[in-house]
Amino acid sequence: MDQKEMKELVGKTAVERLVKSGMKLGLGTGSTAMPAVRHLGALLRDGVLKDIKAVPTSFQTTIECEKWGIPLYTLNSAEIGGELDLAIDGADEIDSNNNCTKGGGGALLVEKIVAYNSKKFAVVADESKVVNNLGLVFPVPIEIIPEARMPIIRELRKLGAEVVLREAVRKAGPVITEHANLLLDIKFMEKIDPAALEAEIARIPGVVETGFFTRNRPIVFIGYSSGEVKVRE
Repeated sequence: MDQKEMKELVGKTAVERLVKSGMKLGLGTGSTAMPAVRHLGALLRDGVLKDIKAVPTSFQTTIECEKWGIPLYTLNSAEIGGELDLAIDGADEIDSNNNCTKGGGGALLVEKIVAYNSKKFAVVADESKVVNNLGLVFPVPIEIIPEARMPIIRELRKLGAEVVLREAVRKAGPVITEHANLLLDIKFMEKIDPAALEAEIARIPGVVETGFFTRNRPIVFIGYSSGEVKVRE
């Protein structure tokens, strides 16, 4: 299987194993989460699943849900009550303890709000996302208030991070998130403690959220080129 086929397989597998009728679902963002969203839509269309209430994590997810007629809510909706049964999302990197980094697509803020307010969190990924240590190869995004950019960069460098302001593609200037913030992408030269860094960086004034996901450990579905899907609890 190529990478696209792995993403399709792992997204379908997670939905079929975990999603039940009547659930309140968080739906993630990105190229691995979208196959899960589409498969959920197909199961609703065919009557296999019913009474699903979905909370999307980005404009991308919202638009895909609209295409498939998936009923949309927010965490503030009375029908949701601030808590979800399950969230399904992709990841940029996953370590051996099922800690993740997310936010390569720029939607980490709502992705984390949804993941951390779900009774169960599931991550779908292809085999390329599995690493020994987070943050050494794929950058970890940090969403920040624009006015605090330079002070935050200074503090991140004190923690040993290499810091880059994320620049937009086909638009001059930096990426602006869906909540009008900026993104800093950070990498490290040596092994890090992701849980400690998640807490430490969050304490820096002006940081909105980090791309470290360590507090709600997910069930991880990993797709392999052989066509196998492994599940890590």
